[in-house]
Amino acid sequence: MPHALRIRDAQAADAALLAEWASAMARETEHKRLDADTVLAGVRAGIADPARARYLVAMRDAPLAGNELVSVPVGTLMLTREWSDWRNGEWWWIQSVYVPPAHRRQGVFAALYRHVERQARDTSGVVGLRLYVERDNENAQRTYRALGMDDAGYRIFEVEF
Repeated sequence: MPHALRIRDAQAADAALLAEWASAMARETEHKRLDADTVLAGVRAGIADPARARYLVAMRDAPLAGNELVSVPVGTLMLTREWSDWRNGEWWWIQSVYVPPAHRRQGVFAALYRHVERQARDTSGVVGLRLYVERDNENAQRTYRALGMDDAGYRIFEVEF
């Protein structure tokens, strides 16, 4: 039986792993190769400045030789905030979700999501949670629906500089 998950805020020492995971997610979901130095600098900037981002890391104890356990990271997500004048409050955006393949289908994202949802509901002025998902990523969409999220009906347009 897998050990229970714990969710914690990311620390500066997590930056290299989170940058590696962000790059892996971009390759897997969007077939994009990101510049490693840029991603690492971005993750470091987000961890250093909570106004920019907040990273959470899911941890699970794994057995070592004998009865000893070591706590290992098994997934992550990043939160950013968006002001809504319509609602006079903030949306929390879930971004940069990544669970390594060996840890998928074990409730890692669900644990991260429930942790964020509890904190959002307990924080005055937060009006809800949002995330975006690739149109063809049916597995992720099923997961999000199972957690109570609905398709908001928006498409995202962008211009990249």
